[in-house]
Amino acid sequence: MSNYSRRQFLTKATAGAALLSAVPGISSYANPIVPYQGKKLRVALIGLGYYAEHRLAPGLSESKYCELAGIVTGTPEKAAKWKAKYNIPDKNIYNYQNFDQIADNKDIDVIYAVLPNSMHKEFVIRGAKAGKHCITEKPMALNAKEAEEMIAACKKANVRLFVGYRLHFEPFTMELKRMVKDKELGKIKVIETADGFKAGDPNQWRLKKALAGGGAMFDVGVYAIQGARYGSGEDPIAVTAQEYKTDPVKFKEVDETIFWQMEFPSGVVSNSVTTYASGTERLYVSGENGWVELRPAYGYGPLAGKTHKGPMNIPHTNHQALQFDGMGQAILENKEITATGEEGLKDMKIIDAIYRAVASGRKEKIV
Repeated sequence: MSNYSRRQFLTKATAGAALLSAVPGISSYANPIVPYQGKKLRVALIGLGYYAEHRLAPGLSESKYCELAGIVTGTPEKAAKWKAKYNIPDKNIYNYQNFDQIADNKDIDVIYAVLPNSMHKEFVIRGAKAGKHCITEKPMALNAKEAEEMIAACKKANVRLFVGYRLHFEPFTMELKRMVKDKELGKIKVIETADGFKAGDPNQWRLKKALAGGGAMFDVGVYAIQGARYGSGEDPIAVTAQEYKTDPVKFKEVDETIFWQMEFPSGVVSNSVTTYASGTERLYVSGENGWVELRPAYGYGPLAGKTHKGPMNIPHTNHQALQFDGMGQAILENKEITATGEEGLKDMKIIDAIYRAVASGRKEKIV
């Protein structure tokens, strides 16, 4: 039996909490054994699309540190539906025009921008000016300059800024990061990351540059970038990249498929791909003494993994609930976490360099 046997997870505590608490690298805020009975942060979701409805709202219902308290939508029918389902008072329901009035609402602590990428900057800055802590979905912005402006606005308002990097709180991912940090694989030699899916509706906002900013790279390429970064334990210093389109009509405005290679200070080079043409989802890290592979690696779960020692028998979790717990505790207890605006800025600088490399055909430094 491998060293990831479920016997590792058995403790004298209750079964559910024990499983998570015994996963190496999981912080105590992830479903702590002692039930949390303190203050809950009250979150308003901005944008009530699929992800907000089917992932974030259920995650908030399971979170120990956060709860759904308000909504922002431009669709009256959605407002009525959410009001009835979640018992949201009228005073906590806003549209995009009167959103700034949220500054006077003491019953909202955090705003979460679940909007097309081009709107992230606007609503984070408006949220910061309203005195609310801010979470934005990934990618953080359309480019590094926008990300810097968002960080500056939140610092000026003395509020926290986070990016919806749910995998920073997910057990398989945290275990892989721990293995790399503790050098269990030895010196890292090979990193391969891939994330993509077949984009359907040709009229969806993700294929419109004015709303999305970019295509597969902006959407799921961020996960492959992140995977290479925590697979190496380093930030890249240079990148080369190549773009390909099998359907230039459908993907006229945004990228369909991009391959890229990132160079890290240690000398290791990662090889990655993101695409809207087909399904792919993998993170593979190999070192002198062993390897680890997550496949599937980035989706909502269940994820799966194995190492040179055997399968990673880690239980499935609600990623969004863990994300809200981690961010909630960071705010309430002034703790540092990795899913911050500064982390998002690093990814935007890398994405900027990838697009420069596609255009130039040359190696581009990440600055």
